[in-house]
Amino acid sequence: MPYHASRRNLLAAAAMAAVTAAGAASAAVGSHPAPDDSRPPGSGPGHRPGRARLRALMDRMSLDEKIGQLFVSRAYGHSATDPDPVDAEHNLAAFGVRTAAELVSSFHLGGIIYFAWAHNTRTPRQIGALSVALQQAALTTGARIPLLLSTDQEHGAVARIGRPATLLPGAMALGAAGSTAHARRAARIAGAELAAMGIRQDYAPVADVNVNPANPVIGVRSFGSDPQAVAELVAAQVHGYQGAGVAATAKHFPGHGDTETDSHVGLPVMRHSRAAWEELDEPPFRAAVEAGVDAIMTAHIVFPALDPSGDPATLSRPIVTGLLRERLGFQGVVITDALDMAGVRQKYGNDRVPVLALLAGCDQLLNAPDLGLAIRSVRAAVESGELTQARIEESVLRILELKARRGLFDEAYTTGREVDSLVGVQQHLDAADTIAAATTTLLANPRGLVPLDATSGPRLLVTGTDPVSPTGTTGPPTVVLARELTALGCRATAVPPARAVAAAAGHAAVLVCTYNVPEGESPQRTLVADLIATGVPVVVVAVRNPYDPARLPVCAAELATYSWTDVEMRAAARVLTGAVRPAGRLPVPVPGRYPLGHGLTP
Repeated sequence: MPYHASRRNLLAAAAMAAVTAAGAASAAVGSHPAPDDSRPPGSGPGHRPGRARLRALMDRMSLDEKIGQLFVSRAYGHSATDPDPVDAEHNLAAFGVRTAAELVSSFHLGGIIYFAWAHNTRTPRQIGALSVALQQAALTTGARIPLLLSTDQEHGAVARIGRPATLLPGAMALGAAGSTAHARRAARIAGAELAAMGIRQDYAPVADVNVNPANPVIGVRSFGSDPQAVAELVAAQVHGYQGAGVAATAKHFPGHGDTETDSHVGLPVMRHSRAAWEELDEPPFRAAVEAGVDAIMTAHIVFPALDPSGDPATLSRPIVTGLLRERLGFQGVVITDALDMAGVRQKYGNDRVPVLALLAGCDQLLNAPDLGLAIRSVRAAVESGELTQARIEESVLRILELKARRGLFDEAYTTGREVDSLVGVQQHLDAADTIAAATTTLLANPRGLVPLDATSGPRLLVTGTDPVSPTGTTGPPTVVLARELTALGCRATAVPPARAVAAAAGHAAVLVCTYNVPEGESPQRTLVADLIATGVPVVVVAVRNPYDPARLPVCAAELATYSWTDVEMRAAARVLTGAVRPAGRLPVPVPGRYPLGHGLTP
């Protein structure tokens, strides 16, 4: 759907009309400089309603409109009004309506979350048009309140929007760089590009301290295992995102870094004592609160030392209200992790979970598996007196304040010009390469093989695991690494693992990309051992968790990249050839092999 200045005017007028109708006057808003002196949508001079005016707006809303503001839902399709037939059928099956626009207006939703699997994120311009049409649906029906459009764009291992948007190093890579300036700049760029596409809340940064190498769900999504280092990087990213006009969301409170169960498929249990929580898990969330973070996301984990009831943290009043609100003093929006995850549904049914989350102190309810049932359950709880209207209004007011703080009552839209001038521009791509260059960690180099002499045009073989790209738009990493090495003067060829041993002879080195090597025997361990037996030097490139080398035979060289996107593969190629000196330091220890902070600089 095209979007033009007339649409801009319509949306801006509709957003402000809702406040004006409640008796709101206007107050000038300051601006924040965006990356490279560009300005994100919603950051310029405008009108931002204060608490009293937002309360007056809320007083005019019906109970259904107030309840709707609490919910952030998925919606299927690349278009808000004209989805592909299969997406229309998905919407009909899940929500009883065919389009995302109908979903917004029918349920009075407060927000929509974008997913690649829901076909929301094809291209930046398409995303911008979708955002505009969704805002139109919200601003021309019901209470006429702008939506908070959101996504999980952590970068690194989790990114919903791929090229031509800028893909930046993820959290553990930034932890390896150890630079708050890099972390802030990465978030500033990411935030500016999201805002240009109409997305004004990012579910990042991850504030979990990853102290468990077996953690199946956090890992490289964490900045590292040092609570103070993580805290500093979390605060830097909060400033970066919100300086670009996007609400940052620190997650997953009270901390998901020492679990061995994925909360998407099970219910993790944290065994830390209260004292250990205060030392390890609390500091990054406290830093986020002190940095003024707009939102904090809860974890679907049981934490007996903090609440012995057996309820997951998302449904725990001692954790959400007692710790987050009262101990840390957080006054912003508390959002649940997705309510369709197994971790929050094992003890209670889909009708009880949203009610219990609100009773615990949460404000936004994310991606309920049965949206209609969830909304009816909340309304029934209000009618029965289990939830008071005052409790509902407390959360609604926080959500309205967040929307006002991010400028949505002034500019709830974007334009194609903003997309073109900010998303994936060369300045941002160059900055991503600069940041990535500081993240690659050289773990071992006993023979002095690295840097390779690229001027002699060495023949290199690249093989190993090719995980699906985090965005589905880059890779495979072995091919990207071979291409980048060739561009730097080598003669590199990518081959599948089944052909690597037979092809190894005559090469200066074999580079093996590994991905989450398990303990004990495994195909990846066998491949490395067989390649070492050929006598050709073997270089391990751990493209996700840096723990891989401890589970493999000692090789001629070992690197950690913390992600397998193009930007990290380019950085690895530059380190391997000496185009840049390796600067990364391990942000986590590798048990039995390397300590925290280890890294070589030949």
